[in-house]
Amino acid sequence: MDWLQLHIDTTHAGLEPVETMLSALGIDGVVIDDETEFQDFLENNHQYWDYVDEDLTAQMAGKSRITFYLEAGEEGFAKMGEVRLALEQLKTQRDDCGSLLLTLENLKDADWENNWKQYYKPMEIGEHLVVVPQWLQEDPKVQKLLAEGRVPLILDPGLTFGTGSHATTRLCLTALDQRIHGGERVLDLGCGSGILSIAALRLGAKEAFACDIDDKCQDVAYENAALNGIGADTYTVQVGDILTNEALQAAIGGGYDIVLANIVADVIIALAPAVRPLLAEHGVFLCSGIIDDRAEEVAEKLRAAGLEILETHSAEGWFSYLCR
Repeated sequence: MDWLQLHIDTTHAGLEPVETMLSALGIDGVVIDDETEFQDFLENNHQYWDYVDEDLTAQMAGKSRITFYLEAGEEGFAKMGEVRLALEQLKTQRDDCGSLLLTLENLKDADWENNWKQYYKPMEIGEHLVVVPQWLQEDPKVQKLLAEGRVPLILDPGLTFGTGSHATTRLCLTALDQRIHGGERVLDLGCGSGILSIAALRLGAKEAFACDIDDKCQDVAYENAALNGIGADTYTVQVGDILTNEALQAAIGGGYDIVLANIVADVIIALAPAVRPLLAEHGVFLCSGIIDDRAEEVAEKLRAAGLEILETHSAEGWFSYLCR
């Protein structure tokens, strides 16, 4: 029997939520490697050695990883697809879990690179959009949707960033589908894969500025933009924290017709007082990633920051607000 050996890279704080997420999917036999425990072990057991191999120390540096195994068959690949989507959801819920990068090793007699792709399908969003995995561009169903006038948003689903499958992303895409009429300036805060700002451009926005604190997002967003024929003349992606990085604040400026933040409740609350100066006179702030038990709290903070909530939408226990 062949096996899939999978690793999830996270942080010390992320070990428990990742393990809980896997357990909820029926995956309980896991191996945990954690630098914090390794360093504690070294610190509390000096009596057993006077030298630690440098290669071992380097190997454990910054490492918090969960390893698990699945059978290399149809059920195993289906379960791997579930894990990928659950990691995407976890990334929207918490900001202390690190990259949540999923990698695979030691697979024999199967092309895992292509097998996992079957779990990503085209998604129709609102009246105009269709999210299309890169390898399905020529699919007859996709071609039919394009012939009917759908606007394609082409993505290469990565292991760690948004692909449109999560409810919070769909809420934002649906709102953009309704709000973009052509010529808008868009700001995407916490852009991840760039899916929202790229969608805005595909729908007719004039230009978009995107940023994220994770430097990996910059490359991913630009790659997804290129798949959609979008270049640096209309799309800018920078790395940094808008609340503390003055150079980023200066680069962003203001006067945006739509400001997007599909992040988590705590970050949206922190952003709320800074939103109004970013908006054009009739601009709107679209925020999502808000779990249901914190929806009212976020709404109160938005109002306290001087924002009027124009629309409230929810799906699968997640909320989005459209504000002015």
